[in-house]
Amino acid sequence: MTRPIFEEAPPYAIAHRGSRVLWPENTLTAFRGAVALGFRWLETDLHQTRDGTIVCIHDDTVERTTDGRGKVAEMTLAELKTLDAGYRFRRDGDHPFRGAGIRVPTFEEVVTEFPGVKLIVDLKQDGMERRLADLIAQYELWDRLIVGSFSDDRLSRFRRETGGRVATSTGPKETLRVWLRSWLGAPPAVADALQVPRWYWGLPVVTRRTVAAAHRAGMQVHVWTVNEPDVMGELLDWGVDGLITDRPDLLKAVLESRGVWQGA
Repeated sequence: MTRPIFEEAPPYAIAHRGSRVLWPENTLTAFRGAVALGFRWLETDLHQTRDGTIVCIHDDTVERTTDGRGKVAEMTLAELKTLDAGYRFRRDGDHPFRGAGIRVPTFEEVVTEFPGVKLIVDLKQDGMERRLADLIAQYELWDRLIVGSFSDDRLSRFRRETGGRVATSTGPKETLRVWLRSWLGAPPAVADALQVPRWYWGLPVVTRRTVAAAHRAGMQVHVWTVNEPDVMGELLDWGVDGLITDRPDLLKAVLESRGVWQGA
């Protein structure tokens, strides 16, 4: 049975952190930019503040993307909201978003501002599974999310908290099992989607074989992070279901040229 989140036929165009290239990543500015291009899928990363608020930021610390210092988990939301989330973004040798009032957004801000958008989220921190499950119930996000993590244990806890009602992608160990079993033609259906890079340590993760094997198991294949138009085209030819990109402008053009753009 197809999950409601997948009722629209692929391929899905997914904006990675909104975009790390066009705007300051994981900010409302980036998400608004991608949605303005017509994107209906966003990818983001989730951490939890010291006072229990789930926020959209990739790193454990704030140094790379803001003008602050310290760990997200050791800050209150109020402290985090004082930081300039556009401070580090550079374009053509300039910092066009410094001092523009861009902040680290909360997960609630994102899901409420973009009610028609579907989200792929990456759980970056232990101990936030229950809080995310509560927010999913509060905002009725059961059919708007795909939840993934680089921790199989974290994913297992989340699945238990939500009773399997929310679509998930594979954790690292699950991904390895699928990849190994794909060579035998029958990988296990351990999640709803295989979300993987094209290459890992010089080994091809995504091939025609792995895509076909995942489909036989009832799993979609979403590939990250794909920024080159020729690679986008090749992966689409192989039948991947979603492309996660820092260049939503280029992916839109590729999909339009093929007559499969499904943006708003």
